[in-house]
Amino acid sequence: MKTIAEIMNFTETFAPLNSAMDFDNCGLLVGDRSTQVSKILVCLDITPEVVKEALQKQAQLVISHHPVIFNGLKSISSQSVPYMLIQNSLSALCLHTNLDLSVDFGVNTCLAETLQLKDTEYFMDKDREICLAIGKTSHSFTEKAFAEHTKKCLNCRGLRFTTTGNIINTVAVSSGSGGGEIYLAKEKGADLLVTGEIKHNQILDANKIGISIVDAGHFKTENVVVAPLAKRLAKEFPDICFEVSEVCSDLISYL
Repeated sequence: MKTIAEIMNFTETFAPLNSAMDFDNCGLLVGDRSTQVSKILVCLDITPEVVKEALQKQAQLVISHHPVIFNGLKSISSQSVPYMLIQNSLSALCLHTNLDLSVDFGVNTCLAETLQLKDTEYFMDKDREICLAIGKTSHSFTEKAFAEHTKKCLNCRGLRFTTTGNIINTVAVSSGSGGGEIYLAKEKGADLLVTGEIKHNQILDANKIGISIVDAGHFKTENVVVAPLAKRLAKEFPDICFEVSEVCSDLISYL
């Protein structure tokens, strides 16, 4: 039976912990590296429902993108996820900005591939907190058509997009809260940026500098990495059962 340490040794080959941004909290946040594992649940967020799912499926480890512990804890209630994990001897390995910044295999890699972009270039810098990929579309799109393409590719129930009149041939992606990358995306020649969160003032700036926006939501732009991550791990460790969470989902409702 493999240990968590062996799993982590492999994730270090494509998402090393020392590549994470300084503000982040990545790695084995609950549990011990020597713990033996035969079943692992992979998800974007570790919620109480995910913990219950892991227990039902008899997993020993949950691998998530978002850290289950981010800021310093001053108290732990019995209803909190860290408490639930510890109480049930469940370990939690969290691969956050180290997975965002991975060029070999990361969130933006998966997002660009899901959107069917070609000739993708990556601009990653943990010190400058830059996390951007830029690729070419298969053909020219209008802004609305590319928004529809994004909605279909990411299986979105809804999204936001701007209309500046651009014809879309070059697309930048910055998953999650990547709205701040509009300036670099424009500098590198992108006609449009796909992200998961963008502030109002950034939308105004995007319109001013002439780059279009598709805001597909934080969950949808990052959840694209979960199934490929499980598949990549399963290929390396065929004797371990990896399952993608069935209960971790987008909590936003659309009218």
